[in-house]
Amino acid sequence: MLALSCGALLLAVTACGGGDADAESGKSAGKGADTAQSEQSQAVVTIAPKDGAKSVDTSGALKVAASRGKLTQVVVKDPKGTRISGEITGGGATWTPSSHLAASTKYTVHAVAKDSAGREAAEDSSFTTLTPKNTFVGSFTPEDGSTVGVGMPFSVNFTRGITHPDAVEKAIRIKTEPAVDVEGHWFGNDRLDFRPEQYWKAGTKVTVEIDLDGVEGRPGVYGKQTKTVSFTIGRNQVSVVDAKKHTMKVMHDGKVVKTLPVTTGKPGYDTWNGRMVISEKLAVTRMNGETVGYGGEYDIKDVPHAMRLTTSGTFIHGNYWGGDAFGNYNASHGCVGLRDVRGGYDSGVPAAWFFNHSMIGDVVEVKNSHDKTVAPDNGLNGWNMSWSEWKA
Repeated sequence: MLALSCGALLLAVTACGGGDADAESGKSAGKGADTAQSEQSQAVVTIAPKDGAKSVDTSGALKVAASRGKLTQVVVKDPKGTRISGEITGGGATWTPSSHLAASTKYTVHAVAKDSAGREAAEDSSFTTLTPKNTFVGSFTPEDGSTVGVGMPFSVNFTRGITHPDAVEKAIRIKTEPAVDVEGHWFGNDRLDFRPEQYWKAGTKVTVEIDLDGVEGRPGVYGKQTKTVSFTIGRNQVSVVDAKKHTMKVMHDGKVVKTLPVTTGKPGYDTWNGRMVISEKLAVTRMNGETVGYGGEYDIKDVPHAMRLTTSGTFIHGNYWGGDAFGNYNASHGCVGLRDVRGGYDSGVPAAWFFNHSMIGDVVEVKNSHDKTVAPDNGLNGWNMSWSEWKA
């Protein structure tokens, strides 16, 4: 009996121990783990700023990188689902956005990289940009949807002086149909004008995308404006005033359609020479010498058919008090005068005809005056700069 019991006990121990079977099972589990590990990508994706970050800078803070692999896809979206453009560089090592981000906006980031074996690793993140305490906007001309003359630049005046002009200029994009090179020029630190090398071609359609939201225009001051502006170039009208001959030739596409007698600035009050763009049309206005530094020399409350040529106060306008000056001698305080009637009721007089056949953006060029050329920033008159000066 004792021998039998011991044998049974030995058999039980052998069965319970299962040494060879467990060892084999352990080997099999180890192989599975090694295989799973070998299928996992070695690429590592990193996203800055960190997930959940707040008050993130709108420029320079967003960066995506890959180590032990190459980036193959980076998708950054705002809450509306709009994708932020960017570029993968360094052979797949990094991605950065191609423009600034908007302020007070939550962005999501999805990035994918592949290792040398083609295995993918992905990372997702989100962050929110800063809310600025100080902001700026730009007021612009011409108005959206308008039709303007061939001399009309796109001009923006900012509410704050800009110390980061490159960032601001980059945020204003201009497209034209037909395509033409359009360049910007700064006048001081608060005005930016855009124009082509030559006058616009008649019929050109211009679209301006203003994307200032989030642009740091000066330290701690951010743009808050996003807008698309479109305008069309009308027929080509350029009028040439000869201060010596006292005439103005109105031309369409370089061909004279009408010659009108004028009077320009008398000695000591000579009219500027140069190319000037009509920036404002007023059926009637008051002209007071006090406003342009001429004291009480004149105060005419009902000047008809007035169109502004400079910020400093040069107009081409109707004149009912000039007698026989038109076509004969210069008698004004610097403006270009056309014969008119008081009240401007007669559509047949030269001033009325010219007013009715002119639009904002038309060019009036004055030559043979004894004054110097008008300053390019005195009105919308950047055409008095060479193309090389404009782009400098």
